[in-house]
Amino acid sequence: MQGYKFALDPNAGQEQALHSHCGAARAAYNWAVSWVTASWRQRKAEATYGIGEDELTSWRPWSLPALRKEFNRIKTTDPRFAEWWRENSKEAYNTGLANVAAAFDNYAKSKQGKRKGARVGVPRRKLKRKARLACRFTTGTIRIELDGRHVTLPRLGTIRTHEPTAKLLARVQGGTARILSATVRHERGRWFVSFQVEMVREITRVHQPDAAVGIDLGVTHLAVLADSSGETRYEPNPRHLDGALKLLRFHSRRVSRRQGPDRRTGRKPSKRWEKANDERNKIHHRVANLRTDALHKLTTRVRAEYGSVVVEDLNVAGMLRNKRLARHVADAGFGEIRRQLVYKGQRNACPTIVANRWYPSSKTCSACGTVKAKLPLHVRVFTCDACGLVLDRDENAARNLVALAAACTTGTGVAGDQDTSGVSKPRGADRKTRRQRPGRGGRAGGASLSHQRWEEAGDRCRDAEAQLALW
Repeated sequence: MQGYKFALDPNAGQEQALHSHCGAARAAYNWAVSWVTASWRQRKAEATYGIGEDELTSWRPWSLPALRKEFNRIKTTDPRFAEWWRENSKEAYNTGLANVAAAFDNYAKSKQGKRKGARVGVPRRKLKRKARLACRFTTGTIRIELDGRHVTLPRLGTIRTHEPTAKLLARVQGGTARILSATVRHERGRWFVSFQVEMVREITRVHQPDAAVGIDLGVTHLAVLADSSGETRYEPNPRHLDGALKLLRFHSRRVSRRQGPDRRTGRKPSKRWEKANDERNKIHHRVANLRTDALHKLTTRVRAEYGSVVVEDLNVAGMLRNKRLARHVADAGFGEIRRQLVYKGQRNACPTIVANRWYPSSKTCSACGTVKAKLPLHVRVFTCDACGLVLDRDENAARNLVALAAACTTGTGVAGDQDTSGVSKPRGADRKTRRQRPGRGGRAGGASLSHQRWEEAGDRCRDAEAQLALW
């Protein structure tokens, strides 16, 4: 499965139809959420009157077939849909109903402990001013036109694309790709269409299939690459957002001086505010496009050269809570780099090795294996007290990461379990720190940890996971 995304250039009528389809998906979503939760509220009210469990109102199902059957029954009589539901494709309403079914499934699995990640709340209605405009088509006429500059979608007709569709068209004509669905979405100030394609892809051989590379991500340098042959490369950090901050401040001041919207009083924005806001958004969109382009080029180049890639399991969410580094970390896109390395490695049948979050790659000497007890973030040069190695901090971490690739087959298979017998390790440098409960003291001078550091200290005492994960 692969996605192809193209920007659209719809005319005025087509853009109005796109808005109508996305609005219909939101209306169907809100109806389904209200219809399912109405039985919940009714049962709760009946329970307060002492009605028995067997006599309570029955639960309403949230499966897609049940929602679709009920919606088809009421759409011709319900005043919310009766007058205009025929204006849009049936796929618009099916999009909202499918999203509701998935949302309630995620909520139920999360409540039962069958879903990983943070707890998922009860699905809520979407607000018109905040809902993302999107609609998915799975049936009907979905094709790429032969001229390579137009796409055809159900009820929307033929829409011109902003960029050529020659790559997808060639695969479809050659019989190596089949379009399964299309999704239109409004983002970054314009309309896009994404095709979900089932295709035949041959595994391409990388340039160095037996070589491994360790990647240490950072802010000073976006990535430091150390391969198994001993070569080290530094990838500079483009800092796209920093280059646009001066222009963003100028346009933000212009927006603040215009008459903007006010939900409390119902005031609508002025034309001059909308124009200034569009100009400011163009800068944000350009920064996002530049960042996406740079990350794709970096990950594609790495995956085309090395057979194995070793990356760290970084706590990006925790880094974003650091007010001094949050903007730079978000601009670098650490999470996106790892995501692209994983799925692009699957295309070439090459493994992606993810080192454990608590593996001390920066504190470990890449020459002798000695582990430092402490290494503050402001210390950018690693100095080994045992063998006297002096090396850049990020390069030392990258060398330790590439050494983990050999541990998968020749070592213990556990990150940090390298053979370092006889090498001194400072007390606590190679162990997870114990959890200290807030308010119990235990620190010199009665100092207390910040909220963020308490959470990080608490994470370290969780059950030890596998030190090495293969993706």
